[in-house]
Amino acid sequence: MFALNIEERLLAGDKRACARLISMLENRDEEAVSIIKKLFHRTGNAYVIGITGPPGSGKSTLTDRLTKQLRVRGKKVGILAIDPTSPFSGGAILGDRIRMNDLALDKGVFIRSMGTRGFLGGISKATWGAVKVLDIYGCDYIFIETVGVGQSEVDIVKMADTVLMVMVPNMGDDIQAIKAGIMEIADVFAINKSDLDGADKTKLEIEMNLDLNEKSDYRPPVVKVSAIKNEDVDVLLGKLVDHENYQKSTGHLHETRIRNLKAEILQLTEEELLRLIMDRTNKGGLIDDLAVKVEKREMDPYTAKEAIVSLVKE
Repeated sequence: MFALNIEERLLAGDKRACARLISMLENRDEEAVSIIKKLFHRTGNAYVIGITGPPGSGKSTLTDRLTKQLRVRGKKVGILAIDPTSPFSGGAILGDRIRMNDLALDKGVFIRSMGTRGFLGGISKATWGAVKVLDIYGCDYIFIETVGVGQSEVDIVKMADTVLMVMVPNMGDDIQAIKAGIMEIADVFAINKSDLDGADKTKLEIEMNLDLNEKSDYRPPVVKVSAIKNEDVDVLLGKLVDHENYQKSTGHLHETRIRNLKAEILQLTEEELLRLIMDRTNKGGLIDDLAVKVEKREMDPYTAKEAIVSLVKE
């Protein structure tokens, strides 16, 4: 009865139902999975924008400003702010939600802080499910703001339709250090805090890197903004919408979403297989026995692996 109730409330735009279902997914509740399965046909309408970049680049403030611009246009917005996990409670450290406190009162905005819970890549394992919940909930746009931990941020490309890279002036060697990783995943660049000295130099450095890695039919724009002063945020939003239109008009959105769904299916399969393996190897202490044999050099790690894999094949 509760499952039916939460479905109806979610479809009716109930924020509490939305929050409850995301919590259930984070806790690996099978009832939540059943609800997503039943309502999955209602997904695919929201446009997902990933926001990534180094710590301290102002991602949260920029997300706040972009959301307010979209609200002026009458759009319903969901924000998934991926925060580091508290080592004490296991929950998200709610820095982003605190910074967006005024948005939380807007009925057309849903904000959720999600802890990484030890998952690398700057995102949470439950983020894929949360995106679906917000899609069913009726969001027009969903922002996924990553932790901001450097090169592992590339996983955001597996979830987003458009990736916004937020940089700050005077990064210098930092741009060189990350250009082989997260620089390549960006569809739009924002140089935040552009009122600081060095903004033009940083823009030039990014443009030069784009010259070396130019995409064949699309070149990511580089926009200088000041989120704190709310300057040129509308210009940046325009570039994000331009990329959305490009994705849709060229058919690239379809390709992007197929690629992302392949990654999700493999991730879910990997999790389930690992769970099955751990369940079977923990029974009777098999993994412990294998580890002891390998340590004594009575067996090599590859043969141990084959012994474990054989259990799944049975």
